[in-house]
Formats: sequence, structure tokens, C-alpha cells
Amino acid sequence: REAAPQAPPGQQGGDAALVIGAPVGEGRANSRVSAIGDARALRSVAVTPLAAGRLDALDVASGATVAAGDAIARLDSDVEAIALERAELVADDAQATYDRVGRLRARGAASEVQESEARLALERARLEARDAALALERRTVRAPFGGVVGLLPVEAGAQVTTATEIATIDDRSSLLVEFRVPERVVGAIAVGDPLVATPLARPDQPLEGRIAALDNRLDPDSRTLRVQAALPNADDRLRAGMAFAIEMRLAGEPYPEVDALAIQWGAEGPFVWVERDGRAARQPVRIVQRSAERVLVAADLAPGERVVSEGVQRLREGVALRFVGDPPPPPATVAPGLSRAAPALRDG
Repeated sequence: REAAPQAPPGQQGGDAALVIGAPVGEGRANSRVSAIGDARALRSVAVTPLAAGRLDALDVASGATVAAGDAIARLDSDVEAIALERAELVADDAQATYDRVGRLRARGAASEVQESEARLALERARLEARDAALALERRTVRAPFGGVVGLLPVEAGAQVTTATEIATIDDRSSLLVEFRVPERVVGAIAVGDPLVATPLARPDQPLEGRIAALDNRLDPDSRTLRVQAALPNADDRLRAGMAFAIEMRLAGEPYPEVDALAIQWGAEGPFVWVERDGRAARQPVRIVQRSAERVLVAADLAPGERVVSEGVQRLREGVALRFVGDPPPPPATVAPGLSRAAPALRDG
């Protein structure tokens, strides 16, 4: 019998290797930066009085929480209170004199010069009263912002000056952790980038934070940059002075990303099977970074090219590929006048 003509290899549906694969993606190699840093309060101040004198009373206790403007301590203020009363009396008298001169001026019984002198005397008396009120107010030591009072170093009755530390106040609503990073990562970090800070005393309690500030220059000796990270402390578990292990993940250069199952190994190292012009091509790769499911590679792979992840046992260079999910191939062509099911012809 006459056999039907055969299609060239790779043109029939049965000749193509059926495989599973996925397009090449693009990812970035992550690098990890680790450092150790010390924490300090978001705001911290040593409170000193604005005037010297005897400390009459302390209005707070060690560890107390204060709001901005709360009184912390009071100095003796008898002299200042008397001075304020005297200044207010002088101001009241000057106001009465000015009013009287004003009435006389309206009737033409006082000159413009007399009215001007009375006005100046009133303004001067008012300034003296304000100055006396300020001196009295400065006998009370107040909190510049809200926070927690530390251990008090003085007692009531002590003689203090403007250099005497009355109390320390820490705003611990969040903490600032200061650490250093190497010069090579300076261009890869920015304010607002996330990080993980783990207290050395509590390694099982990592905290999420963000970069709050970057120094404006590198240390020329260590070739490092000083960085500040902000950590939330709403539950007030953290304290200034604690040490933290800092870890940051930085996005590096972009690389082709393939399925982990696509990586094959040969005598010359790792490679993948990639579809090019419908056929299998062996492409050597260099593994940059890998996870359980995806691998970043350095290779001549373009995003969107399809790489084989399953069915590689049947592959060789140049074999035709058909991926699962592709439309089926067209049926094989048959010579005119012949049928696939034509019976064989016999002589006689």
C-alpha cells in the first residue's frame, strides 16, 4: 500500500513536548542590613528654674505623668508677689490720672502735652506691672511638654539656681533608636523606610518601625552614616537607653525571576529551558537569590519569555514545545485523494 506523506518533525501535535511553565517575571534582590542601636525618648529635657531662690514645694512625684504647662515645683515668691501688687497699684493710679487729664482736655483745661505725658506714664506703669507678673510667674517651674517625670534629684527647702536640675521629663510616646549603616547602602535608604527593631533584652518581641531621620554626612573614619529610627511605644513598655538589634531589607538591582522548579543542573552549572520560536533553548543562569517558590537569576532572559518548570525530562535543544493551556495544534494534513482509514490494496 501507499503510505501517507509525513509532516516534518515538530510540525505534528504528537511531535511537540507537552510541558508546564510560566512567563519570566522581574524581581529585585533583597539585601539585609543589621545594626545595633541605643534608644532615647522622642523628647527629653532636664528642667531648670528660670530664677534662683529657695524651693518651697515639689508638685510632682518621681514617675508621675505630666501635661505641657503643669507645675512641677514652686520657689519662694513673697517678694515677687509684693512687687506685683505695688506695680498694679501704680498702674491703676496712672490710669485714673490719664482719665482725668482726658476729661480736662475735652473741656480745654489741659494741654496736649499734659495728655501725652499722662499716656506715657500709664504705659510705663503697665509695663512695670507686666514685668512684675512675669517675675512672679517664673517662681513656678512648669513642664515644657507632656511626658513622664524621672527621679527627682532635689527636695523642698533646697536652695536652687538657674543651673540646678529640678527634674527630667521624657516623652516616651515613641522612641528614637540611633544606629549606623555602611556607606554602600546610603543611596538605598530614605526617611519613611520600614525596619524591624528587636530589644536585646526581649528577643521574642520584634517591633516594626520606620526611619525618622538621616544624618547629612558620613563619618570619615568609619565610613558610616548615622540613622534615627522611630518606634511606637503607646503601651509604654520601652525605655530610653534600651539597646535594639536593627534589621532592614533593601531592594537591590532588578533581575529575571523564574519558578524554582525551572532551575536545572548540568555539568556546567544551573540552566533553564526557555521557549524561543516555539522550541526549547537551553539558557545558562547564575542564581542571585532564591526562595521556596521563586528564584532570581542573572541570565539572558526577557520578561514574558516562557520557561519550562515541569516536563523537562523529554526536552533537548530545539525540540518543539507545547505548554499546558495552549490551544491544541491543527490536525495533520493528508495527501489529496487518500483517507487516514483507507484500506490496503491487494493484487488479484
